Amino acid sequence: MSLLQSTIAGRSLRTSHAQVVMVLGREIVTGARPEGSLLPGDAELSARFGVSRTVLREAMKTLAAKRLVEPKAKVGTRVLNRSQWNFFDADVLGWRFESGVDDTLIADLAEMRLALEPAAAAMAARRASAEEIVELYEIAGRLDNPAHTRESIAKVDLEFHLAVARVSRNPFMRSISALIEAALAASFQLSSPASSTEKIAECAGNHLRIVRAIAARDESAARLAMENVIHVGVDRTMTALHADMPLTNAQS
Repeated sequence: MSLLQSTIAGRSLRTSHAQVVMVLGREIVTGARPEGSLLPGDAELSARFGVSRTVLREAMKTLAAKRLVEPKAKVGTRVLNRSQWNFFDADVLGWRFESGVDDTLIADLAEMRLALEPAAAAMAARRASAEEIVELYEIAGRLDNPAHTRESIAKVDLEFHLAVARVSRNPFMRSISALIEAALAASFQLSSPASSTEKIAECAGNHLRIVRAIAARDESAARLAMENVIHVGVDRTMTALHADMPLTNAQS
């Protein structure tokens, strides 16, 4: 299950290896296991999760690959500092969500999207083939459906943004899928265009402007249209976030 699906619909059941990774990864990212602390030894963790040492070792390798922990001989497995965590990893981003969606998370994701996605749209305007432009029109067209649910419109929205990254033909742009998915998950978790037919139409129209700019080979217009889509999503998310806050917090 993807980050977007799990955020909106809930997480699915996992294998024993993934269960160990999920529980320990969540404890690290949410702060239950502080940075610099040592994880319990193999015997204790094997007993806790009811898994073999082989499964446990593979789980530690997975956590190390996400830059959450680092094993050291004769010392143990230490939780790394937050600055070393791989926030481009979908699981790490998902656990960050579970620690709470706040202004900082939304702003950080928006800054990264604004640094990357408008550039991807400009590249797409320069490089997209006629067939790829038709594909982008088709995806944008599927956004304009009054019957959309929160989950269905989120899936199409993600498909569109990943398609633009792919059409840019820059492999680094295509590698930011987890970041885009995390940003959309934050947005659609709090506030979705599917809440009204007017917002669905607005969402579709904003994405269609991106495609039109790409089709016209207008890199500047494509960049600006993508920036607008990101800003609209951030504004909608921030409004929903603060609407859910107690009055005293919202005023502080």
